[in-house]
Amino acid sequence: MLRRRLRNVSSKSQHTERWLVSYADYMTIMFAFFVVMYAIAISKEENFQILSDSLEHVFDKSARQYSQNGEGVNGNGILSDRVTPEQEVLYGESIQKQEQGPELLDGQSDTSNIQQKYLGKPLDSLLTKLQSALIDEIRDGEANLELNQDWLIIELSSGMLFSSGSSVAHLRAKQVVKLVKDIIAPVDNYIRVRGYTDNETIRNEIFRSNWELSVARATSILVELEELGINSARMAIEGYGQYSPLADNSTEQGRAENRKVVIALSKYGLPPVIGVDKSKPESQKIEPEIELPSDDDTIKIIRLPHGGVRITTRSEQ
Repeated sequence: MLRRRLRNVSSKSQHTERWLVSYADYMTIMFAFFVVMYAIAISKEENFQILSDSLEHVFDKSARQYSQNGEGVNGNGILSDRVTPEQEVLYGESIQKQEQGPELLDGQSDTSNIQQKYLGKPLDSLLTKLQSALIDEIRDGEANLELNQDWLIIELSSGMLFSSGSSVAHLRAKQVVKLVKDIIAPVDNYIRVRGYTDNETIRNEIFRSNWELSVARATSILVELEELGINSARMAIEGYGQYSPLADNSTEQGRAENRKVVIALSKYGLPPVIGVDKSKPESQKIEPEIELPSDDDTIKIIRLPHGGVRITTRSEQ
């Protein structure tokens, strides 16, 4: 009798508490999951960022797959981008995020996955051609070439280009400008013609200051380039007068170096005009003059081919 009672008691109490083990395991897993998610949210480390991007890619791919299979998952609840916007600079890619979108930073013209300004022809190739074309002027010290990340600078001595206090170009100046034109005409890079002077005071019936002299000399070279066929929309004039000296104005040699005209080519170029038909238009057929009716027999109203109207009293056959 006692054995039967103990057997019944043991059978009733067996496996009654096993659900606690499964519940504890479940809570432990959930706790670990939320700890990992919290660490990802507050961490700036690259490894956690890679993990976050990987999870985002997996969930987004899974949502698209189920949507295509018609199983009712459309992915609207899945984040496709980071929650908080960043203001960061990706130095490796030279992309800077701004309010108006990313722009190309200086010196990184090879970045092709962002919206950028229209780039002209490479300046280093133009430098090689100009060095060959102006080899005599460079050897004689009448010209100098300089290349940086934004500009190709062509310095021409004012002594070679103009007489003292004058803005009328010499024949020698026109020959040198013609050499420069042959190199820069086929490209579309922007051009800035800059005039510089020394600090010697000038005041005559033509120029009241070095400002006017520097601008007049730059204008003379620009007009010469324009007459040789350079697109006017590419060019602009800059006059610096005596206020941007390259050398010391206290010596004659320094003042001579400061009297110059610079033709500067930008790394940016004139964007091509889209939607303009450059083909030669067909010659327009000239419409004959048409006599319009008139109540007065002595007054003739004649429509002209260009759309105008001529009124005459003569009788024309």
